[in-house]
Amino acid sequence: MEHFTIATVAEKSPDFRRVLWTGEHTQLVIMTIPPGGEIGEEVHEGIDQILTFVSGTGEARVAGDKREVVAGDLVVVPSGTKHNFVNTGPNPLVLYTVYGPPEHADQAVHHTKEEADRAEEAGEDEPPTA
Repeated sequence: MEHFTIATVAEKSPDFRRVLWTGEHTQLVIMTIPPGGEIGEEVHEGIDQILTFVSGTGEARVAGDKREVVAGDLVVVPSGTKHNFVNTGPNPLVLYTVYGPPEHADQAVHHTKEEADRAEEAGEDEPPTA
């Protein structure tokens, strides 16, 4: 059994992206977006995503709509939907997200967005195959 006190684990991670757990159908990832940073506009084809915000303030940009997000908010991004999340506050924007099916390589850790982008471009951030 995997057990996480997820808000505490997410708050302690300085990494832009850290995959905590990968199953056959879902994946749990924590993210820390620095002040002024963003996830980056993207679309996940065939993958649904649920993001829960732990601390900080930001802006959710989903399917052309914009909305403020704060600790305790949850945003659902259906497969094929253009989205981005931007840190608008002075502190890190911390969240955890569940992908279904997995989106990233099992146990992947990317310390910065730039590192994550390089891994994706190089094909090093592929999810496990069934």
